[in-house]
Amino acid sequence: MSPSLRPLAAAAVAAGFALVAAPAAAQLPVEGRAAVLDELVRCRAIAAAAERLACFDAAASALDAAERAGDVVVVDREQMRQTRQRLFGLSLPDVPIFERGERPEQVDSIETTLVSARQRPLGDWIFELADGSVWEQIDNERINTSTRPGVPVRIRRAAMGSFLLSVNGARSVRASRVR
Repeated sequence: MSPSLRPLAAAAVAAGFALVAAPAAAQLPVEGRAAVLDELVRCRAIAAAAERLACFDAAASALDAAERAGDVVVVDREQMRQTRQRLFGLSLPDVPIFERGERPEQVDSIETTLVSARQRPLGDWIFELADGSVWEQIDNERINTSTRPGVPVRIRRAAMGSFLLSVNGARSVRASRVR
């Protein structure tokens, strides 16, 4: 088996062992789950070992092909946490796939560094951060600190869906994520 397929095979075996614990549930499709994964799960219900193995082989191949083609995306909890952190500050619709299993932790703040900052003609600022996000100041507070690249930036949730951005540990200003 090639090294690139080992993690997938290990995941499929682990999923198979985990699914053995609930054989009655194996035959019921899970709402919102990809059909190609349901096919893999259905193989558990086959009593004959050779037929079950053939079913698993075919279903695992189909799942692998779907994942490689981008038709199915498989992520672990850590990848979901990192994605929620990258999306911090953006107004997005609820995404049910991020709500499965344990209640996900809410990201209440991020810490990164400043890539660039520029002041606009009316005195407010635009901040480009190392995580790729861009934020704009939405209040009239003065920025009284260095805005050179590399200084630390902390953004945290505030009341009523707003955000507070602090550059280099200075007093926070209200900000909104642009992208």
